[in-house]
Amino acid sequence: MKSVEEIAAEIVAREGGYIDDPDDPGGATKHGVTIGTLRRLGMDLDGDGVVTKADLKLLSPGQAAGIFVEHYYRRPRIDALPASLQPSVFDMYVNSGANAVKILQRLLVAMRIPVAIDGIIGPQTIAAARQAHAAAPEHLADAYGIARRNYYYALADRRPASRKFARRRDGGKGGWIRRAEEFISPRHHLSAAQHRARVSAWG
Repeated sequence: MKSVEEIAAEIVAREGGYIDDPDDPGGATKHGVTIGTLRRLGMDLDGDGVVTKADLKLLSPGQAAGIFVEHYYRRPRIDALPASLQPSVFDMYVNSGANAVKILQRLLVAMRIPVAIDGIIGPQTIAAARQAHAAAPEHLADAYGIARRNYYYALADRRPASRKFARRRDGGKGGWIRRAEEFISPRHHLSAAQHRARVSAWG
């Protein structure tokens, strides 16, 4: 199994460099770290007394990975979930914060394991996730990845400006969908035709 540091390094590589896309609700990012996160952590990298996009541009891959491990893995208690779930939930937490946990909690409820849908990994969610893993150890990670993929599609359904993240200009799978499927067994990947059918209503 990969270490959390290796997973964090892969997330940084996947996120890429500095991006300031007006259609991204998270605002400017570098290596997946948003300007909001940098301000929340008070990382004044250029020492001018304020945290701005200039500081974000100075963020190194190593600093980004360190932020992810501490603030998006350990503090949310993703390390207490079954090992098979940790990579995908961690990657989704970097991408979407507490929504990553809510997706898991909704999946657990769908499996008839009662749990509050509050986006917090507490004793109840940890116990429920372990129960689900014991019941379906070979399938839980795929089920989570599929639920995550569905979340992205549904988000793009509701927010047309986000559709470019789920569908490429040529109609193929966008970055969100490819990212989700990196954590899903190939047998559960959507075919190109299935993806196009799913997004056909977008015009």
